[in-house]
Amino acid sequence: MLTPQFSSDFSPCVVIPCYNHGAMMASVLARLAPFNLPVIIVDDGSEASTQQQLESVRAEQITVLRLTHNQGKGAAVIQGLRAAAAQGFTHALQLDADGQHQIEDCPAMLAEARRYPECLISGKPLYDSSIPKSRLYGRYITHFWVWIETLSFSIKDSMCGFRVYPLSPTLALCDQRAIGQRMDFDTEIMVRLYWQGTPSRFLTTRVTYPETGVSHFDALYDNLRISWMHTRLFFGMLPRIPRLVNMRRQQKHWSGEPERRGQVGLRFMLAVYRRCGRLPFLILLWPVVAVYWLSGQRARHASQQWITRVSDYASQQQVALPKPLNSYRHFLRFAEAMLDKVASWRGDLRWGRDIDFAPGAEAVIRAPGERGKLILASHLGDIEACRAMAKQVSGMVINALVFTDNAQRFRAVLETIAPDAGVNLLPVSDIGPETAILLQQKLDAGEWIAIVGDRTAVNRQRGGERRVVWSAFLGRPAPFPQGPFVLAAALRCPVLLMFALRQQGKLQIHCEPFADPLLLPRAQRQQALQVTVDRYADRLAHHALLAPLDWFNFFDFWTLPDDRVRHEESDNA
Repeated sequence: MLTPQFSSDFSPCVVIPCYNHGAMMASVLARLAPFNLPVIIVDDGSEASTQQQLESVRAEQITVLRLTHNQGKGAAVIQGLRAAAAQGFTHALQLDADGQHQIEDCPAMLAEARRYPECLISGKPLYDSSIPKSRLYGRYITHFWVWIETLSFSIKDSMCGFRVYPLSPTLALCDQRAIGQRMDFDTEIMVRLYWQGTPSRFLTTRVTYPETGVSHFDALYDNLRISWMHTRLFFGMLPRIPRLVNMRRQQKHWSGEPERRGQVGLRFMLAVYRRCGRLPFLILLWPVVAVYWLSGQRARHASQQWITRVSDYASQQQVALPKPLNSYRHFLRFAEAMLDKVASWRGDLRWGRDIDFAPGAEAVIRAPGERGKLILASHLGDIEACRAMAKQVSGMVINALVFTDNAQRFRAVLETIAPDAGVNLLPVSDIGPETAILLQQKLDAGEWIAIVGDRTAVNRQRGGERRVVWSAFLGRPAPFPQGPFVLAAALRCPVLLMFALRQQGKLQIHCEPFADPLLLPRAQRQQALQVTVDRYADRLAHHALLAPLDWFNFFDFWTLPDDRVRHEESDNA
């Protein structure tokens, strides 16, 4: 194995906190020896036997510091970092004395630190079966809180003790304030370094728990310390929210991996659902959604605009809206709808208990016909739950046209835990002749097609104008795409409107006939198209009053912003 070569402005050493791990130290140092690194061992008040063993390993490049009494891992690490800085080192690689870390990864860790000297470099553990389950699940809880405390998913793991610290910013932080001295140290110092502008980068590394290993984790006191640490960090995060939000916008220059916004957190939340059920998921959802609500300025503004519009329209129509109705509840309902998608495809939703027909909907859906039908869906409600339940209850196939530029991240996660969700998705970038031919084949086979009728087309015509029809929606003109309605006319099949809305604690499927077939005569095409879109917008408004928080469209629906802003706002939603 090659020994890394370091320049004069990057001078690393190794810091090892040790408390009664003397029996393992010889093995740890033997694995470190090929890298020819200076080592500082901090004896954190160990017993006499460990002190003797540490005396026996003293060598030219090994320094042993002894604390008079046990002060905790964090205190020992800080003492080691101060000693490293006093000896002229710029960076310190911390690893534990119990042999659980993959010491052979030291060159990779140091190479990353040399490449990004301003960053904290940390291992991202890859565990085997030796890890105690309580420790594994406890880590997920800490990950969750760290994501809230930083308003970011960039910290992949905050508990791994295999790290390379940049000494200058780390010791400056330790001089400014007290950091947790025991098992709360690793997480707190990473979060506070992030707050002060020192980002973390992560390298995957194997971590094992030796059968003969000694653990000093106190289940009662250390868990209390960690809980108190997260309390301090949470309330410390609140006044920093504006700065943390701004930091998220400026992180691309140092980000170590391609960002897939929200996937890590989404996978974690869905893992909670799979293991613990719906109630723990919903409890965790409240603070997670709060983070997105606070940090998502554009989406929050669009949500508030929607609530104002639908409230004003309801007042004009003398319709009482379901309560409570506010922007945070709107975000929360959107998050719950993602769970409904997963639950419906996993078979966790039960017909009659969790999902049912609204009055009259069943007769429309079960109306006989040799060919399939086209569903005009929308951003209102969860058509995905309809697709899943149709497949499970009656074997009906509903193909969904999905635009390739939208919702890729969530769909990728959904398909990993509910593979059937990816079946019968028809990705398209535009609606053209090839799409129409494919859909004709599906309809002739008796399958159904679902397409949203309110997604404004991203592509423009040659003259630079989008192919839209302006129609009154909730009392104000809004742009609707021509494509879905032109496609429905070309297919010459029965057209239905369908909405899956959460009402009275369950999903209610609303379905009504719209046209059979939809006619757009060539001579009066534009006039007929306007009448058709007006009717669609009217029915969309009618159902929006039934469940206003089920509007999952987090951008200004009444304008045509430029493509760049549209993409940003669609990503935030």
